[in-house]
Amino acid sequence: MARASLTRDDVLDTAANLVKQHGPEALTMRKLAAELGTAVTSIYWHVGNRESLLDALVRRTVAELGEIRPAGRTPAERVVSVARILRRRLREHPHLVAMVHERGLTERMFLPAQQALVREVHAAGLRGARAAEAVRAVQFQVVGFVLVERNRERAPAQQPTEDRYDDPALARAFARPVDEERLFVRSVRALTQSLLDGEEAARKQEESARK
Repeated sequence: MARASLTRDDVLDTAANLVKQHGPEALTMRKLAAELGTAVTSIYWHVGNRESLLDALVRRTVAELGEIRPAGRTPAERVVSVARILRRRLREHPHLVAMVHERGLTERMFLPAQQALVREVHAAGLRGARAAEAVRAVQFQVVGFVLVERNRERAPAQQPTEDRYDDPALARAFARPVDEERLFVRSVRALTQSLLDGEEAARKQEESARK
């Protein structure tokens, strides 16, 4: 039975769910119509052809991934919170993010997170090239970590590492599953602290040279 009162949002919600579950290649107008219980012509009326539908999905994904609200009392804590938000969103929407990238809108998708990071490194005293380097370092850390996570998930199950070390506790730790959230926070926190502490040390060195 054809579905009554179908809306554009209904079409986009269902299309996004198909892409999220099965990837962009699974999104055909015929399959989408079957999921919605409507005719293909009805989908064309709401969103146009498949390319127009993909463009609409990408624009909506960019908008939904955009808003970033850092949390924390210090710039360092807020930088870590931005990194955690960005990682979570990239993890939740891998296929949609891939679509955004394929359509050349990656920079626009990352812009809100980048702006949030810029505010925090400015608050920590970084300016110019140092601020840009710090922001990019955090962005690269997030994206690189997510790529490693995705590759690990797709890889065949691995056997625990053999005991090749004189440190039994180390060997046991390597044999246990990785706590990815804990490892991510620890690595971003260490990177952020190093970047901000480095700036503070450079500032003190400059002040000392002027005396």
